[in-house]
Amino acid sequence: MRDFRHDLSGLALNTATLGHNMEGAGRGWSPERTIEACARRGIGGIVFWRREIEGRAAAIGAHARAAGVRVVGLCRAPFLVGPLAFRSEGEVRDDFYRAIDQTAELGGDILTIVVGGVQPGTKGVGESLGLVGQYVADAANRAASVGVRLALEPLHPVYGGDRSCLVTTRDALDLCERIGADNLGIAIDVYHVWWDTDLPRQLARAGGRILGFHLCDWLAHTADVLLDRGMMGDGVADLVAIRAAVEQAGYQGYCEVEIFSANNWWKRDPAEVLDVMIERFRTVC
Repeated sequence: MRDFRHDLSGLALNTATLGHNMEGAGRGWSPERTIEACARRGIGGIVFWRREIEGRAAAIGAHARAAGVRVVGLCRAPFLVGPLAFRSEGEVRDDFYRAIDQTAELGGDILTIVVGGVQPGTKGVGESLGLVGQYVADAANRAASVGVRLALEPLHPVYGGDRSCLVTTRDALDLCERIGADNLGIAIDVYHVWWDTDLPRQLARAGGRILGFHLCDWLAHTADVLLDRGMMGDGVADLVAIRAAVEQAGYQGYCEVEIFSANNWWKRDPAEVLDVMIERFRTVC
């Protein structure tokens, strides 16, 4: 397993950790200020959300490169299915393509996909996953043409109804194998997979399909399953064991810290959040 005690080149900030994924959350730092704060601390990479780079992707990507911070990717593709998709098939596909093009314009490598919940009028996840497969297979060609890789992110089963009918690493890998696109893989987020006793076997199966690894923690007494994630070390996830299994499977990419925390970390000075994030990355991950 890689030793990050004195090396932050493999650490990436997902700007959701500062609240940038939601309108009005956090302290409102600009992308440029966030990039510069990462550069001063030696943080190697950054992942943006679409809402903060809208209309400025190329300029923000250039600013990051000039500062020596790698743009790892973009969050995220639109919900493809389920009650939060709210749009026609054509509108969903068009927005999916826009997200791919934004990732390329930003200079990012990976577009994360959170697929959406159970399609209205259906029961269970089977039919919804079938629709997801159709969207992703179609988009994979578009993504390949602009040098973007697509990462399917399974979410915790608590989100199965509305946010993600894709709830296990097994099903994410099954989709990848069924579609068979070289630029399609998975993102492993500790928050969503820490509970899965089958995870080590699935990671061993994944091989080169792991495109992203996300760090945070699951609080034992979480107050909000969406907006109360823990800083690494504050919860019950076995972070070291999961990272060891991810890296044993061949992953050597960035460790991306992504913490949704409306009533704790988003209320703090972003500089403090970054400093604590670095200390925890070095000591408990």
